[in-house]
Amino acid sequence: MNRRVSLPMVALLSILGACLAYVVTAEYLAPALRASTAAAPAPALEAAGPAESADAAALVQQGAYLARIGNCAQCHTAAGGAPYAGGGALNTPFGKVYGSNLTPHLQAGIGRWNAADFWRAMHEGLAPDGRVLNPAFPYTSFTHLQRHDSDALFAYLRSLPPADTPSRPHSLPWPLGSQTALSAWRMLHFRVADTDSAAKTQPVGPAHTAPQTAVSLARGAYLVQGLGHCAECHTPRNALGGLRSAAAWRGALMPDGQWYAPALNDPLEAGMSGWSVADIATLLTHGQHAEAYMAGPMAEVVRYSTQYLTPEDAQSMALYLQMLAPPSPTASSKAASPVTTSGVTARPKDFALGERLYENHCAQCHGKSGEGVADAYPALAGNRAVLMRDTHNLVQVVLHGGYGPSTAGKPQPHGMPPYQLTLNDAEVAAVLSFIRNAWGQSAAPLSEFDINTMRNRPAP
Repeated sequence: MNRRVSLPMVALLSILGACLAYVVTAEYLAPALRASTAAAPAPALEAAGPAESADAAALVQQGAYLARIGNCAQCHTAAGGAPYAGGGALNTPFGKVYGSNLTPHLQAGIGRWNAADFWRAMHEGLAPDGRVLNPAFPYTSFTHLQRHDSDALFAYLRSLPPADTPSRPHSLPWPLGSQTALSAWRMLHFRVADTDSAAKTQPVGPAHTAPQTAVSLARGAYLVQGLGHCAECHTPRNALGGLRSAAAWRGALMPDGQWYAPALNDPLEAGMSGWSVADIATLLTHGQHAEAYMAGPMAEVVRYSTQYLTPEDAQSMALYLQMLAPPSPTASSKAASPVTTSGVTARPKDFALGERLYENHCAQCHGKSGEGVADAYPALAGNRAVLMRDTHNLVQVVLHGGYGPSTAGKPQPHGMPPYQLTLNDAEVAAVLSFIRNAWGQSAAPLSEFDINTMRNRPAP
């Protein structure tokens, strides 16, 4: 007797066949096809004439500057390792990802790449052999880089001493590191930027903006969105790790779960619409300003990257950051009512304990009324970082200390000692709850459980 295959079975077999076809395509066929269309291998370096040497030196110098703005060395250099030889670890919710060797070593590095290969990696997220790169390498932002800047960056990397350090494999559970998963992620979360149109189009600023300011704004957008890859931390991600473009710049917990990158378009977090361009540029290059200072991962960004911005680029980035957020409340409206973030009106139950702890451990630097000391210790009264709904950064600074970056503009910044061995969980919660609700402020208190959770979270 002939048995008929049921329709559900046919549908199941069709789905399985489609899945198998996708896996074979992603793992084998697509990389091979992309590799077949790649450019020829990089030619051997040859001696150049005086004019060519001068042009090449200028290109390398420009590339060195761009590498700093992109903070490439931080991920692509291991602690104690050769510069750009790879090995820097990035903790993600999916596992550890390691920066690859970017030196011109023929086997371990990118010595066999040419400028077109490098451009393809930056612009499309594809390796020379056609493989999709792991998006921990932020090609989702680097795709905005224009070709001439990519070539300059590649020229700089080619000028580095070759290092024979093999690139360390990522620590990701199967199948997250497979081409099947990476190709699917890329299809869902990535679109190649149209850099040709961007290079020809000059964005127009507000009606009152002078032409030179509009050009500066375009440069700022280019640096923030592209090589600076600021959205990679300051934009929330979905469950698959893709940037939520509809929530751009709204702040996000860092991949290691330790620090919070505040919203750049919210005046109550890190929006800078109420700041002058000069003050924002100072914060980016010095790591500290009268109203704020950098700590945690952002301090590292300033130390290794933004302190090297040219004055023009610093002001361009500042102008773009200033325009991301709507106008902040005026000074008169701020003074008219206490700073409030969550509608909290009742004092925390341990307010008296928190007040005593503040007087003993904090007032000497931050002032009896939280006024701080200009250019040394930040004010806590009216400080957005103190009042934000997300308290990760507050707890981290109290437990592990707050240290600003050493920069040319601020070579010896003041720091804050750690209190993880001095104060217990209940005491940390009490003093932070006091600070958030003293001097006319009103914000949600922290609990002992909140502190315990942060204190016992595994270190990255």
